[in-house]
Amino acid sequence: MSARGTLEELLERHGTTYAGEAGIRLRDTPRPLYQLLVLSHLLSARIRAEIAVASARALFSHGLRTPRRMADATWQERVDALGEGGYRRFDERTSTQLGEEALLLLDAYGGDLRRLRREAQGDTDMLGAGLRRFPGIGPAGADIFLREVQSVWPETAPHLDAKALQGAERLGLPTEPDELLRLAKGEDPAVLAAALVRGALDSG
Repeated sequence: MSARGTLEELLERHGTTYAGEAGIRLRDTPRPLYQLLVLSHLLSARIRAEIAVASARALFSHGLRTPRRMADATWQERVDALGEGGYRRFDERTSTQLGEEALLLLDAYGGDLRRLRREAQGDTDMLGAGLRRFPGIGPAGADIFLREVQSVWPETAPHLDAKALQGAERLGLPTEPDELLRLAKGEDPAVLAAALVRGALDSG
């Protein structure tokens, strides 16, 4: 199969962002950006992606959709919601981190990640460093956030990190971001990145 055919098949199978799978209607507004931060936090742990997505959905279904609501929830309420999603291995530590993360976002940015975006002034490295200030967001979590947010923060695109490029390599696709975008023919780079990551996980 040609590289274009392989990519078309991959996008047909996996052409949904992780944010979309978690029920986040991603826009450049405070609430969905915060929800993406929470999802990125959960996805960055050594746990199956489907459990992380289900746990994000559970948190949001319990009304923990904003940093204020997350900070105001009790530690046990957060643990219970994570457990409902199947996120049990790291639930206690993650509950603490989610509370601390929400408080830092409120204190440093008034609950609005767009302030971090403005602070970074289009510098993706600075944006990644800002994201890593949040408890529980390490390099992997920052990469996940940047992969997904490029749909609404175009200055971060194309963000095809090592995990996405690993997927491309395993599928016999080019590993140059510009070449992958050319093959994808105008596909949202966030969708392309998510599909490549799933490709890496499928073949891993």
